[in-house]
Amino acid sequence: MSQPKDLSRFSALVDIIATLRAPDGCPWDRKQTHASLRVNLLSECYEVLEALDEGNAEKLRDELGDLLMQIVLHAQIAREAGEFELGEVIEGINTKLIHRHPHIFGSRKVKDAEEVMHTWEELKGEERAPDASILESVPGEMPALGYSQEVQRRAAHVGFDWEDIDGIIDKLAEEVGEFQRAESQAEKASEFGDLLFTLANIALRMGIDSEAALREANKRFYERFSYMEKLCRKRGLKLGELSFDEQNALWAEAKKGLK
Repeated sequence: MSQPKDLSRFSALVDIIATLRAPDGCPWDRKQTHASLRVNLLSECYEVLEALDEGNAEKLRDELGDLLMQIVLHAQIAREAGEFELGEVIEGINTKLIHRHPHIFGSRKVKDAEEVMHTWEELKGEERAPDASILESVPGEMPALGYSQEVQRRAAHVGFDWEDIDGIIDKLAEEVGEFQRAESQAEKASEFGDLLFTLANIALRMGIDSEAALREANKRFYERFSYMEKLCRKRGLKLGELSFDEQNALWAEAKKGLK
């Protein structure tokens, strides 16, 4: 079976995916469905995020290719099922981009990026059904912190938010108190959720991406803990046999050593 000559063209990817899905194509690709590919799509999204966090352009290029493959594969499956064509996907996003940028493709004037975002939200509202919630289109399967920040951002857009960050800090202190007073495990879990929700609001107000901030914290912990393990191997120690104070001393050493 011949392969496309110019592999830099988008049409080459479309043709390759169609070939893999053909009756005499790849057995694995042929058996895939929208549902079976959900995990793959999510995994590729996270790998793109990792490349972005690392600032690795070469890795980002490769991961974007993997993500693009998933999109084209879903479009091919839809085409075979008579659901929609890839051209409709492209036409849809092009139409949406033009509609939501009237200051570029129309006569509307904006003064800054903040006004652009305000216009974007207005136009998104026009696209929703009259009885639809502004929170309805936030994917429920988003990571919980990211979901929390997005629904709070949308609520703030219509004025449902604290006037200043001091009010949110007071709310955080209130939630800490409620968590401390909780008696049952169910109550503690509920109050802990409220704590996280309030922290996500603080991050939103301060322009911090809570998901990215937690990923960075996880990364720092991983690097420092691994460094502690490395120190123990060098010194013939077993980390699990050290006292908590000794482990903390290693942690401080790891923080210093990784600066």
